[in-house]
Amino acid sequence: MDWRRMIVPDEKPVQLDLFSSLNEPKGPPPAPVLNGMYYEKATDKFVSYMLGKRHYEEPARGCKHPKAWQERIKRERAI
Repeated sequence: MDWRRMIVPDEKPVQLDLFSSLNEPKGPPPAPVLNGMYYEKATDKFVSYMLGKRHYEEPARGCKHPKAWQERIKRERAI
């Protein structure tokens, strides 16, 4: 008889995932940092953000930017 078979019974090996706890995020994922010009629906203004901070705002009425630009920002970057 083989001495290894006497010590360890015939079982399937168990695989341990030692690194699973390192990849789990702690808490909710961080919100994306806003950069660029956005359309704010609540105030009806175009708002510029730099590194997540409100930098400049302009009312949608009387905005000097081209109409095509305004429509694209309202459609793609509304917050």
